Amino acid sequence: MTSISVTPLAENLSFGARVTGLDWDNIENPGVRAQLNQVFEDRGVIVFEEIEPSSKMQVALSNIFGPLKEHPVKVVPRVDGELLPGVIEIRATPDTGAVVEIDGQTRVSWQPFHFDHCYNNELNRAGVLRSVITPPEGGYTAFADGVQLYQALSPELRRAIEDRNVIYTLDLFFANQRFGLPRGFRQLQALTVEGLMEIVRSLPRAIHPAVWTRKSGEKVLHVSGYMAVGLEGHEDPEGDALLQAVCMEIRDKAVPYVHHWKPKDMVIWDNWRVLHEALGVDPAFERCVHRTTIAGDYGLGYWENRVPAPEAVPMEMM
Repeated sequence: MTSISVTPLAENLSFGARVTGLDWDNIENPGVRAQLNQVFEDRGVIVFEEIEPSSKMQVALSNIFGPLKEHPVKVVPRVDGELLPGVIEIRATPDTGAVVEIDGQTRVSWQPFHFDHCYNNELNRAGVLRSVITPPEGGYTAFADGVQLYQALSPELRRAIEDRNVIYTLDLFFANQRFGLPRGFRQLQALTVEGLMEIVRSLPRAIHPAVWTRKSGEKVLHVSGYMAVGLEGHEDPEGDALLQAVCMEIRDKAVPYVHHWKPKDMVIWDNWRVLHEALGVDPAFERCVHRTTIAGDYGLGYWENRVPAPEAVPMEMM
């Protein structure tokens, strides 16, 4: 059996690990699996390098960390159909996707810092990505540690946001985003999703704490400006100003890890701790990633007014 090697992502980062040596000879080994789960718990992001670039390996790697969560939207492209349930395909699509300009650069498939399923009462445990078609430039993914963000937040904002809850709704349109968009942001083309606003209006709003405490005792600043509506019980100019200040401080004070994709990489991130941002790609280039989602929930979210959960949330963040 080959052994794995675990090293920090970077000397200046308080989170993240780099793993090499994971293959079919050791992926089912209980000791290796236990070690990887502990690294994931401790570090929040793992970059697997020089790993077999296949959907079968991606599913096997994902299952180390928990059962897969199937994507509920049937029209989202699946990979290998019934043989490998849980693998979806995400492509840069300038024809129907949002096209934005950030610092003078045109990008498609850009998404600001967020955590997945913020608009749902339950948060999946993790996501796993693999780049299938990597553009010659761009297409990077950034990860920011909520533990670092909590510590970096100014004492005044920390006191103000500590016990607040944030309201979220499923709204992918940048024209409706009021919190945390980067300075110099401009939308050039809106996202095309038939019937999305009707879906949004049919769903209850989800509530999640702005700060929560891990089993380790570490506090996590866990705020997504993307799809945020406002602060629970404080949907007024003062509350909006506080939420915007926190979102901009996240953007200003994050010490992110920016992953430049290679064909034999896979990355897993802790959705309860880490924010991630898709930095987008030049519309002239093709980009395609495969994703799996690890099921789970941290148990702190709920629907507004404690209403019963809808039978199904018809669309999910990818």
